[in-house]
Amino acid sequence: MNRVVWSVVAALAVSAAPAFAADMPVKAVKVPAAAPSPWDVAFGSAVMSDYVFRGVTQSAHQPSVAAYFEPRYNINPNLQIYAGISGESIKFANDAAAEIDFYGGVRPTFGPLALDFGIWEYYYPGGTCFGGTDLACQPALANGNVAKKNASFYEIYGKAAYTAGDWVFGPNFYYSPNFLNTGADGEYLSGTFKWTAPASMVLAKDIGWYVSGEFGRQWLGTSDAFYGLPGTAFANGIPYKDYNTWNIGIGFTYKVFTVDLRYSGTDLNKGDCNAFTSDPGASGTGNITAINPGGAGSNWCGQTFIAKLSADLTLGSLK
Repeated sequence: MNRVVWSVVAALAVSAAPAFAADMPVKAVKVPAAAPSPWDVAFGSAVMSDYVFRGVTQSAHQPSVAAYFEPRYNINPNLQIYAGISGESIKFANDAAAEIDFYGGVRPTFGPLALDFGIWEYYYPGGTCFGGTDLACQPALANGNVAKKNASFYEIYGKAAYTAGDWVFGPNFYYSPNFLNTGADGEYLSGTFKWTAPASMVLAKDIGWYVSGEFGRQWLGTSDAFYGLPGTAFANGIPYKDYNTWNIGIGFTYKVFTVDLRYSGTDLNKGDCNAFTSDPGASGTGNITAINPGGAGSNWCGQTFIAKLSADLTLGSLK
């Protein structure tokens, strides 16, 4: 707006000058560039064939939709603070209505090294309690599994990403004192990589592509008595099994859109997966483990393919 106003003023000044002024050189009016705003907002949405979190489906292997909104403030070119909210459609054992995430943190950068430290709250409203030690709960699920009404929890995290040419790679660590409100603590450590095809390898105008992957390990503690097994050594809680998880995929980008095709898996067997997830669809009797004596097996932790279409942009990119 300032640039337009100054241009109009300059034009009026020239036209109002005496006639001989046309024979004299006119000096250009320099308009000082406005300082860029330290504020920005990132936002986007996605639809995916399966919502998988650390190798475990959050949508019972059904399609899921997601959206997020993230205001950002750049203290200086190398330090950003941010806060955000996101939401995903889910299918949990307690029939929670959705996942709503609240998060915030700080992102310092040191040349090619970008860091990210923050806290993430996972909120699952609308759940129903099934079985367990709470007498106010509904009866246990048809397969005998139990689930708390409230599965909400929080994590603190630290992430690092190092850029070297077309490659980005780095570690991630998350910690929760009460993972999924089971009473068990949880720690997750992973390493990620992403290779983005250079301009000389783009498929067509504005169409880029990349390959990315992750390998991680989820450590889990012992649940509280709600999930305990009466009459066994685990009456006061079950020691969930630690497990490895991985994913690898290829993505295609066009302007603000991304199509990501990904394969995800874990080494958690069906019996221990059932004990961890309380999957209401778990069935059978042949998946007996120490913490899953009934033998029902769940495929919520199995290998799966995920197709995802997303759109991501910032207000700054729209200017």
